[in-house]
Amino acid sequence: MRSFSTRALMAALFLTACTQTPDAVPAHTPSRIADGRALAETYCSGCHAIGRHDDSPHPEAKPFRSLSETYPIETLAEPLAEGILTGHPDMPVFQFGHDEIDAMIAYLESIQTPSPV
Repeated sequence: MRSFSTRALMAALFLTACTQTPDAVPAHTPSRIADGRALAETYCSGCHAIGRHDDSPHPEAKPFRSLSETYPIETLAEPLAEGILTGHPDMPVFQFGHDEIDAMIAYLESIQTPSPV
């Protein structure tokens, strides 16, 4: 059992992290986007098109540039943290940490194809 002070400290750290302003860590800096692209290349490019114009190597893997047609990109943060369990049948299970999620979301948002008007 954790002591009261340990629980209080953990709660304080959690609240501090949750109440930071968006300006504390800019999500869409060029380096954050580049970090997200590097993650996509490492973990996803074997199946998914990760750029603006490439084709997905796996026929059932949706190109990343069109994910916003199906999902609001920001809603992918939770599945990235918990491990994506759906997708194409042979998609590996993985989990990202907070910084990796921020980078991946920034990258995905940077490459979305605009919807036709």
